[in-house]
Amino acid sequence: MEVSRRKAPPRPPRPAAPLPLLAYLLALAAPGRGADEPVWRAEQTIGAIAVSRADGVFVASGSCLDQLDYSLEHRLSRLYRDQAGNCTEPVSLAPPARPRPGSSFSKLLLPYREGATGLGGLLLTGWTFDRGACEVRPLGNLSLSSLHNGTEVVSCHPQGSTAGVVYRAGTPKGWYLAVAATYALPETETANRCNPAASDRDTAISIKNTEGRSFDTKEEGRLKRRDGGAGSLHFVDAFLWNASVYFPYYPYNYTSGDATGWPSMARIAQSEEVKFQGQAALDCGHGHPYGRRLLLSSSLVEALDVWAGVFSAATGEGQEKRSPATTALCLFRMSEIQARAKNCQWDFSPQEPNCKEDQPEKVQPIASSTMIHSDLTSVYGTVVMNRAVLFLGTGDGQLLKVILGENLTSNCPEVIYEIKEETPVFYKLIPHPEKNSYIYLTAGKEVRRVRVANCNKHKSCSECLTAADPHCGWCHSLQRCTFKDDCVHSENSENWLDISSGAKMCPQIHISQRSKDKTTVTLVGSISARHSGCVVRNVDTGREFCRSAPNEPCTCSMLTAASFKDVLVVDVTFSFGSWHLSKRFNFTNCSSLRECPACIGTGCAWCKSERKCIHPFTACSPSDYYRNQEPCQVAVEKPAPSKAAGGGGFEGKKTNRTNQGRQVFSVKSIEPQKISTLGKSNVIVTGANFTRASDNIVMILKGTSTCDKDVVRVSHVLNDTHMKFSLPSSRKEMKDVCIQFDGGNCSSVGSLSYIALPRCSLIYPATTWISGGQNITIMGRNFDVIDNLIISHELKGNINVSEQCVATYCSFSAPSVKSSKARTNVTVKLKVQETYLDCGSLQYLEDPRFTGYRVDPEVDTELEVKILKENDNFNISKKDIEITLFHGENKQLNCSFENITRNQDLTTILCKIKGIRAASSIASSSKKVHVKLGNLELDVEKESVASPLYFLIGLPILLVIVIFAVAVGVTRHKSKELSRKQSQQLELLESELRKEIRDGFAELQMDKLDVVDSFGTVPFLDYKHFALRTFFPENRDANVKNESLTALDALICNKSFLVTVIHTLEKQKNFSVKDRCLFASFLTIALQTKLVYLTSILEVLTRDLMEQSSNMQPKLMLRRTESVVEKLLTNWMSVCLSGFLRETVGEPFYLLVTTLNQKINKGPVDVITCKALYTLNEDWLLWQVPEFSTVALNVVFEKIPENDSADVCRNISVNVLDCDTIGQAKEKIFQAFLSKNGSPYGLQLNEICLELQVGTRQKELLDIDSSSVILEDGITKLNTIGHYEISNGSTIKVFKKIANFTSDVEYSDDHCHLILPDSEAFQDVQGKRHRGKHKFKVKEMYLTKLLSTKVAIHSVLEKLFRSIWSLPNSRAPFAIKYFFDFLDAQAENKKITDPDVVHIWKTNSLPLRFWVNILKNPQFVFDIKKTPHIDGCLSVIAQAFMDAFSLTEQQLGKEAPTNKLLYAKDIPTYKEEVKSYYKAIRDLPPLSPSEMEEFLTQESKKHENEFNEEVALTEIYKYIVKYFDEILNKLERERGLEEAQKQLLHVKVLFDEKKKCKWM
Repeated sequence: MEVSRRKAPPRPPRPAAPLPLLAYLLALAAPGRGADEPVWRAEQTIGAIAVSRADGVFVASGSCLDQLDYSLEHRLSRLYRDQAGNCTEPVSLAPPARPRPGSSFSKLLLPYREGATGLGGLLLTGWTFDRGACEVRPLGNLSLSSLHNGTEVVSCHPQGSTAGVVYRAGTPKGWYLAVAATYALPETETANRCNPAASDRDTAISIKNTEGRSFDTKEEGRLKRRDGGAGSLHFVDAFLWNASVYFPYYPYNYTSGDATGWPSMARIAQSEEVKFQGQAALDCGHGHPYGRRLLLSSSLVEALDVWAGVFSAATGEGQEKRSPATTALCLFRMSEIQARAKNCQWDFSPQEPNCKEDQPEKVQPIASSTMIHSDLTSVYGTVVMNRAVLFLGTGDGQLLKVILGENLTSNCPEVIYEIKEETPVFYKLIPHPEKNSYIYLTAGKEVRRVRVANCNKHKSCSECLTAADPHCGWCHSLQRCTFKDDCVHSENSENWLDISSGAKMCPQIHISQRSKDKTTVTLVGSISARHSGCVVRNVDTGREFCRSAPNEPCTCSMLTAASFKDVLVVDVTFSFGSWHLSKRFNFTNCSSLRECPACIGTGCAWCKSERKCIHPFTACSPSDYYRNQEPCQVAVEKPAPSKAAGGGGFEGKKTNRTNQGRQVFSVKSIEPQKISTLGKSNVIVTGANFTRASDNIVMILKGTSTCDKDVVRVSHVLNDTHMKFSLPSSRKEMKDVCIQFDGGNCSSVGSLSYIALPRCSLIYPATTWISGGQNITIMGRNFDVIDNLIISHELKGNINVSEQCVATYCSFSAPSVKSSKARTNVTVKLKVQETYLDCGSLQYLEDPRFTGYRVDPEVDTELEVKILKENDNFNISKKDIEITLFHGENKQLNCSFENITRNQDLTTILCKIKGIRAASSIASSSKKVHVKLGNLELDVEKESVASPLYFLIGLPILLVIVIFAVAVGVTRHKSKELSRKQSQQLELLESELRKEIRDGFAELQMDKLDVVDSFGTVPFLDYKHFALRTFFPENRDANVKNESLTALDALICNKSFLVTVIHTLEKQKNFSVKDRCLFASFLTIALQTKLVYLTSILEVLTRDLMEQSSNMQPKLMLRRTESVVEKLLTNWMSVCLSGFLRETVGEPFYLLVTTLNQKINKGPVDVITCKALYTLNEDWLLWQVPEFSTVALNVVFEKIPENDSADVCRNISVNVLDCDTIGQAKEKIFQAFLSKNGSPYGLQLNEICLELQVGTRQKELLDIDSSSVILEDGITKLNTIGHYEISNGSTIKVFKKIANFTSDVEYSDDHCHLILPDSEAFQDVQGKRHRGKHKFKVKEMYLTKLLSTKVAIHSVLEKLFRSIWSLPNSRAPFAIKYFFDFLDAQAENKKITDPDVVHIWKTNSLPLRFWVNILKNPQFVFDIKKTPHIDGCLSVIAQAFMDAFSLTEQQLGKEAPTNKLLYAKDIPTYKEEVKSYYKAIRDLPPLSPSEMEEFLTQESKKHENEFNEEVALTEIYKYIVKYFDEILNKLERERGLEEAQKQLLHVKVLFDEKKKCKWM
């Protein structure tokens, strides 16, 4: 039957159908891979997950809690529970050896009060932090502060258990938390970490009032463990049923990892006090010799009043005891648990025990629903369409689905999803709160939203409904098996068929004979034919036999005429609006069919009276004419295969012998014990007496208990002790295997694991040489099921290579691949059965080329051999290479490989020969070196020294001769030019000097800079960027890879350890100044939230520095950045003064930079060199300045969507200079638009063009175009406003470029602007504007411009200086007062009486270490770009600032640098102000320790979320590990640091393991 649709949108194309085998394998081995399923990846392993009804999904990982949307695509909010900005686990948690319980810092995650009238939903979270604290927060946003919190609510141990549930109880109704937890653990290490109060040590279950301020507990609100009970109690879940709270748990020894009793269920009343109602033991041990005492997961199926649990037996170290029966799913009736619960003193100490039994009676599960499996981890149960559905997670990343029958009988589970990384599934499976078609699957660091059924795998209606999956049904309009929500118009009951309808209701087209001369075509099934039209058409001729209109009974009747016998193929189509149903009937072979089922199955008809198959349009008695298949059903029915196929069940688990008559057969082992999901064609079973059996030897494989057994007949009995089987494909699981001889009992041969196909992650090295022989390693998993490793070459085809494989890697020797190509790529493939899996590519390059070798005798007993080869991309290891040195009369010595060093030109392979005599004579008599590199063997000759030596000597001599000749020629040419120019220069010099001096005098007296008072909002950088630019002035990228360094964090908080490390590092010769600065900055970031501790470290290190400086010159202390403490002080000041800088100094500083920019741009600025006429720095003075004038332009801005506001002024008058380039004019026009409108234009500079409008003509203005002047040297002069002869009042239009160029022209040495090349300075330059001679210029003529610039900014500069050294409100910033008092105290302690020393210390610590850094770098504080010219000017200001703090009197002469002379008159005034400033600070009352501590604590909290401290810890560890031995030796010598030494060794072990894991 064909199905198609009309008018509806087309379906996406289906992928090409794979081979039948692959299709079957995909169905078995990788169902529901779901590459498109949304995945959320957390930074740490997920410890808890919960879903609210309306506020999304909550995921706890490490010390963070994320709120996600239901699609898992967006994070809505985040809570940092431990350290702000850091999700790292405070203590590294290793994954447990399953089935041991895991560890987590998140203990409870309970949304509640959802849907309550007039009340918002709440989220209760419990963490190990703060001694097991709980918080209640609004569900809507995690960033909102907590409403209630309390300590010692949950377990404070990461591995300790906690389970809880929130409910309403009491009068008036309040919200209570019933919580069960492992408060105290037996291990001493963990007990010290968080010891609960003595009264709480034995508490097991308590009830807390969530609306109290600190989770109040009444005296009656506790239930304690029984004294002397076996181990701790591990609680798995908590749930409400029938007005009681139930806690599934099991007794557990956290030290040994053993369960010490049976899993049980504790029951208390749902009230505000603990009313113990008893405990009941649970027995899920069926099928396992030792029982299953661990409870892994729990789920209440409330609609059935049934509880489901996953139980496990112990698996031993390394999972060696895991078997197909290790875990089981058991279902218990809640009514039976409630009835059997006894109020006894078994695991708890109830106040009024009421029983006499010594041991609890175990509750038995519902036998029909028990499912045994090798590795279950989790369960979730629900009811859909009156069918119980259970979802099960497995240890190898599968999600299974079990549908229970009417009597709660488990079926064989279906694999609906598989995690390709095979991560164990988390113990909690959470359903989507609104859509029952999704479930949240958590594993490792990931959570996925997974479809609960693979409906689309069923391709027909009957297949869809026969599968009996309650989530799936047949959608008529889509003609697909879908979820009900996915079916269009599913509310129309006729449009969607669910499983309750049964496959009989699927629509079918039938042909039947109503009378002897009429054949009728009808539609049967759930769809009414009333609303359809139908057509019957002859496919061969296209002729329609009949057609019925819509909304009429669709019955086509045709006369059974002889002429219709030739109709061989008929199409029948029923149309239903947008879709139609059709079927093709082929009557070609009707007469040849002899059986009724075969006849009607092909569309023909069976005439019973004539017992023959006939054409359906041929006459036959209607009573004999059977078009329906039911009369033939007896013939087609076959007996269903028995589930116990292959004879008896599994017996003789402990014996390998089977008695059959007098014959005794025994089986010993099966090899291999792991095979892929594709099966295995040569599985060998060993034993005895195999040849004595008849051919009836079968292997029976039994996996999941509710699935059919596999019965496999022996392929070949090889001999008396070996036989071979060919095992079929299967899905991933462990199966029990037994062998049955001649129908007797089945002898167990152990277990067999079906595992996933191998996956490759890395080939190393990925490049080798064509001769081959290099050792190649492939990393990945499941390599122990590989049959062959194959190299696939385009010319040589597939090459089998010999490999050595274990589960996680394969090693092989690269085969030789001779090829005409210099580079050849081959594909590495893994062969599993007949399937080839691509593993990546291996590149072959030409063989290495060796150029020679050198022999150096190190000592008389040791030789060093250096073999030189050309640089290449090979990674040669020790096992790849063998080196032999030949010397004397064919004597040879083996050379031991040491290392390989790559230089710019050659690569050196170093090997050593040790334990010899007369090394020098061997070196002199050496003849050759034989190198064996894999399959490549060659002799390397001794390096020839003479030729390179002569070349090295001759080359400099030749260069000197050439340079000398060129210099002579250039000098002669220059001297001629010079004499010609001098006469011209002297003519202009006198008049030019007069004019410039007069103009400079007039400008000083009359010039006025219109400083803009209102410059808008100061563009401060945020704290994070300010700190990073201050700490790392070289713009170091601080976003390095995040690694787990929590153990190191605790270690550096040990003051003695940290100080010892710093002193040890500073004693290392190669610990450079740059290293010291970087270390200090990373330490500042790592301790950003611990400023009190950082300050104490700073004190200790400063005192130590004073001890060093006091021995020599104390005045030099803190002057240079040569130690860690000096950079640390700079950073500390930056952190503590950031607020003062922003609030007090920021505005005058920004005004200074703005004013300076205005003054610079008032005169000419050379766009190539950035030199300007107006400057403070003589080095940046543009003294080669041409005459210039101001041009007023009328600028019209084109209307653009980016700036479409009605109140934007688009006609603006802008002043530019005629010597400005077009680019400079653009910048001034943009700045004018911003000043006029208060907002930018909306386009970038490189996105706009300028256009000169003269009447109706337009001329585009460019820096370089066809009219640009090209000087004699080939240098292009940039176009200016004057070049285009633009006059006052000209109209300039600003418009958007048609092509959006990324950037403007980058100017090079081939361009010039105002500074012309020397050869052109006095040449005639063509063009109206430049006719005549250039004037002679002398720099000193323009020094008055420095003074003019100083005068323009003077008032702003003084305002800035006084904002720095004044005391607003007679209070000094805390950091300055504190540190100055600290320095005064240290000077007093050291009996330093010279006041100058303390003054210098203060100057070196504050102005020099902090303020100068800020003054020279405004980009540290503001979001602005600092030009090189501004940098030069700020250097002059910074020098004047530091001179104000100097105690030495400056003796300046007329030859002194202009940078010093510029502020010489102002410095004495500034010095007096500075002295008053220092005195005022000293006279202020001292800060109390609590005031300073409070200030530092507040600063720490301000910046909690700014930095990822792990980044800094990563860098700190790099320095520690680089000098690890030196630090360790120092710690060994210091007293009291033994514990720190142990912790450091522990940290290194953790790092080494982390590296291995990362590499693996």
